[in-house]
Amino acid sequence: MEKKNIDWGSLGFDYMQTDKRYVSNYKNGAWDAGCLTSDANVVITECAGVLQYSQSCFEGLKAYTTEDGRIVTFRPDLNAERMEDSARRLEMPVFPKERFLEAVDQVVSANAAYVPPYGSGATLYLRPYMFGSDAVIGVKPSHEYQFRLFATPVGPYFKGGAKPITIRVCDYDRAAPHGTGHIKAGLNYAMSLYAIMEAHREGYDENMYLDAATRTKVEETGGANFIFVTRDQKVVTPKSNSILPSITRRSLMDVARNYLGLEAEEREVYFDEVKDFAECGLCGTAAVISPVGKIVDHGKEICFPSGMEKMGPVTQKLYDTLTGIQMGRIKAPEGWIREIK
Repeated sequence: MEKKNIDWGSLGFDYMQTDKRYVSNYKNGAWDAGCLTSDANVVITECAGVLQYSQSCFEGLKAYTTEDGRIVTFRPDLNAERMEDSARRLEMPVFPKERFLEAVDQVVSANAAYVPPYGSGATLYLRPYMFGSDAVIGVKPSHEYQFRLFATPVGPYFKGGAKPITIRVCDYDRAAPHGTGHIKAGLNYAMSLYAIMEAHREGYDENMYLDAATRTKVEETGGANFIFVTRDQKVVTPKSNSILPSITRRSLMDVARNYLGLEAEEREVYFDEVKDFAECGLCGTAAVISPVGKIVDHGKEICFPSGMEKMGPVTQKLYDTLTGIQMGRIKAPEGWIREIK
């Protein structure tokens, strides 16, 4: 298929409407057959559950053009499973895993002309989401829901390379110990907007959230998980029941163990030990890894030995290996790559 006439190299991480998206509606206890549509507009009642009580969840994943010209997605089965978990926690009907994967395949295939070419630095970002669509005025779950999935081509999250960022220790709590921090609910992101804009106003790129119960342990940033490297090259990531289980983080830990031969550990990380790490990064779908050069705790700076100019050496190897797998330059573990026919 001939590609769209797009300057792929100038794309930012922004929305661009593509030709097709997938829609399925849940009514009377069942999902309908679903279909592709050209209509990018969502029409719902003013009293819809999503508008009144924020009953919504979403996912994010990407499609890539590999070195040998195939179009693939990366571990979409895990996105499907995580969305199932989110739906259950929000009293929403589960959109079945196989149907989720079929929707991904259909949307990518229908928008193949928007999948950026290999080497362009751009990818096709996929956004599956679900929301309560019928009128709800009392505080209760909706009876009807809509699942949608759209695609948009995006450029690299960081133009000109991933330079280390500066983050602050945040005074706000991201999630309660027994709350919804472990699912990808829209409400979790809404409550983080004030904190991230305050951080930007103060000159920081991101927030580091500590656990709400004791404020002694590292959790996440609100949009990404942390990954640390010790001075003896052990990869460490925080473990908590109130952080989102990142698919990128899970994959990076596998890469550390099975491709780089490093010890990798998911455990509670106390803030007091952060100063002793050699490298720090934020991991997620958008950027894969964003290196952190400095953390500021109410005026006290923690500067990592990896510095403010480039990724640390272990972080760089993790990044290069995972992106190599995604782009087909490195052989992937069984089941990690789903080819779009």
